[in-house]
Amino acid sequence: MTRIRVVAAVVRRGDVILVTRRPDRPGRPGQWEFPGGKVEAGETEPAALRREIVEELGCGIEVGPLLVRRVHAYPDLEVELAFYAGRLPDGAAPEPIGVAEIAWAAADGLASYDFLEADRAVLPELARLSAAHG
Repeated sequence: MTRIRVVAAVVRRGDVILVTRRPDRPGRPGQWEFPGGKVEAGETEPAALRREIVEELGCGIEVGPLLVRRVHAYPDLEVELAFYAGRLPDGAAPEPIGVAEIAWAAADGLASYDFLEADRAVLPELARLSAAHG
């Protein structure tokens, strides 16, 4: 089975957390996830996360500590996910450039979004940990 490394940012502003909806194209379309993406060969996880945030949201990010690392097996793919605390620079206004939609979701309301299976499994832990680092 193919295994990929993925990084994601847990960006908190007060009581809300930034989430993005995947474009409606092949590869688990339309579901919600934390912003980020694949780590390319030779790239560190923080560098990959900074690159992905620029590509997806058109802004920079300050990458903080690792919050959670998990491996999730889909029927066709195994994903190693690393969730990092992130902070957008002052004045940064994320735009849905490489994603279908962005939302600032209440930390206690994350479960109401149709998250990817791999992200859904860690929602309670991420909400708790991001509060501690945010």
